Amino acid sequence: MTTTATTQPQPQPSSGLRGVVVGDTRISYVDGERGHLIYRGIDIHDLAAHSTFEEVAYLLWFQALPTRVNLDAFRADLASQRTLPDPVLHILGEVPKTATPMDILRTAVSAIGLFDPKAKDITPAATLEKSKRLTAVFPTILASFYRLSQDKPIVAPRADLDTASNFLFMFTGQVPDAQASRLLDAALVLHADHGMNASTFAAIVTAATEADMYGAVTSAVATLKGRLHGGANEGVIANLLEIGKPEAIEGWVERKLANHEKIMGFGHAVYKTNDPRAIDLKKIAKEAGQRAGSTQWVDMTERMERAVWDQRKLYANVDLYSASVYYTLGIPPTYFTPVFAMSRVAGWCAHLIEQYANNKLIRPGENYVGAKEVRYVPIAERKADVTV
Repeated sequence: MTTTATTQPQPQPSSGLRGVVVGDTRISYVDGERGHLIYRGIDIHDLAAHSTFEEVAYLLWFQALPTRVNLDAFRADLASQRTLPDPVLHILGEVPKTATPMDILRTAVSAIGLFDPKAKDITPAATLEKSKRLTAVFPTILASFYRLSQDKPIVAPRADLDTASNFLFMFTGQVPDAQASRLLDAALVLHADHGMNASTFAAIVTAATEADMYGAVTSAVATLKGRLHGGANEGVIANLLEIGKPEAIEGWVERKLANHEKIMGFGHAVYKTNDPRAIDLKKIAKEAGQRAGSTQWVDMTERMERAVWDQRKLYANVDLYSASVYYTLGIPPTYFTPVFAMSRVAGWCAHLIEQYANNKLIRPGENYVGAKEVRYVPIAERKADVTV
């Protein structure tokens, strides 16, 4: 006799774990109803306007903003750990041409763990040191791979530059002007953490098994690689390039919506109103356009935002305006999500520090809806048309 599990009362799961609380945190809070985001209690708008990426990383890891002395020491510590092991650089030069920057980031993070003699150490002190090292090397991985892919020599990191400035320097080979550095730095602040998103959850699930931190961050990068989590900002700029001219936006939006196609950069799993990060990134995008001498991309983005709102009442999310910021700064679209990861690694590490400090294996239940009491059929009696 065969019965199905659906004949029995079952707990009803939340689709995609929406609304399910996985634990307590003191790191960041996303208020989707009011459109607020805070890091350690501080409003994201204040941090974007006045803080730096290094200050925010310090805040996320040490629970308070640094003093000037502490910040200077922290910056120097990060800068001292930017160099990649030679074998990892060799890997970057030997990968297939089909490899994407996110593929490289995932592989390099895992490989770096092989060269840390304390890779398996998950004590608080060791976890903090790994957080510094990972945050320091993400820009080096990306810039080095970009240079190699363009048949250009790798540019060594400079200890006297902050994270944003050093990345642009290693990426382009030219020391960026102060405005370009500040624009990227503000974007990094806005992307540093965002509650229990998919990649952060993947990281803490991995860490909860007492896997090492490199494995946990590799899980996070692999999760961010998926287009439903990362990649939307790349999709935004692809859409703008496809549209080509501002006057074509409204018709393009109308066709997409009529065909029930998703338009990248709109809607959010948590926010029911404006994404606060999009508000700041819109300002940054306008300033980036003015600096570059052309506001074409931000103007088109703003017109798309109005068109989508008029036709579907969808709010912009963080990806909509970050696309034009990165593109205007000369960062190729395939590097948009990796640059996002270059910031988000600080948040991943904050959650991993918190997870390891009070660890418990994450083992959720599931709602079984398959058959029960199925009789085992000997192989001689099985019908040929039975498929799996």
